[in-house]
Amino acid sequence: MANAVFTTRLSPSYDDVPEERYHFPKRYLAAVQAAVGDWIVYYEPRRAGEGANVKAGRQAYFAMARVMAIVPDASMPDHFYAMIEAGSYINFVSPVPFRVGEDYYESRAQRDDGGTSKGWFGWSVRPIPTPEFQRILQAGMAMTLRSYEQPVAPVQAPAYGFAEEEASFEYERPMIEQTLTRPFRDQAFRRVVRDAYDNRCAVSGLRLLNGGGRPEVQAAHIKAVEDHGPDSVRNGLALSGTFHWLFDRGLISVDKDFRILRAKDQIPEELLPLFPKDGMLRMPEDSRLWPHDEYLRHHRETRFKG
Repeated sequence: MANAVFTTRLSPSYDDVPEERYHFPKRYLAAVQAAVGDWIVYYEPRRAGEGANVKAGRQAYFAMARVMAIVPDASMPDHFYAMIEAGSYINFVSPVPFRVGEDYYESRAQRDDGGTSKGWFGWSVRPIPTPEFQRILQAGMAMTLRSYEQPVAPVQAPAYGFAEEEASFEYERPMIEQTLTRPFRDQAFRRVVRDAYDNRCAVSGLRLLNGGGRPEVQAAHIKAVEDHGPDSVRNGLALSGTFHWLFDRGLISVDKDFRILRAKDQIPEELLPLFPKDGMLRMPEDSRLWPHDEYLRHHRETRFKG
């Protein structure tokens, strides 16, 4: 087993859903085989797409996941899928740039003369020494506590409503071990989803903060954790406590065009004015953070009572 970097982009040539599978050609088979059973980091390159989908990429590491198996692509000769362990994917709290000044996170990405090795970055799957992997993870998952996130005594799981207590966790634990704990993952997921939606409810559009600056909005998994949903911002919605409750109970859902669906005759009348007049979900400004239809479809098919 070995850690690796997987480069992924919006591309019609590859059938990537990084939270679930990574599509790659045969020339990377040996490198991916070496990573089976171990953790990898995802990297977004300078060109984050092809054709009409070309956009400026972040040139940053943005998530981690564990590879569990490789299966052939039955429809495309000499191509394969690296299958991601269910629920293992987690977005970094902050994307990590490939270098900071002259300091490269991947040592082999730096030429002897100090410049960037374009040849090294030309490889979509790259082995990475474990210390360098851990360093990327440390940078990506580091959280500067905000005033309303100071550790508190352990509490029971919060009830839905306008008050949401933050989970506490131990910061001194080794980063890889700490990242895999549920309290830390919940905290990181809550941070990235709230930030993506600017602390606004994706249904009502309301952005409410208490006197200490704590957002009222909660982070809802679209495909639930108990169904092995990943801690991906694309599997999350920022929702007020009331709409979180409605969403988890299948009384509202979202279609593939991001239109809000309501279970017939099951929404209290006093809540109807809080729904947007255009019926559309309020989306993050960055389209890379929009909900993925695989998770929206799962919610519609397994939870929605419409």
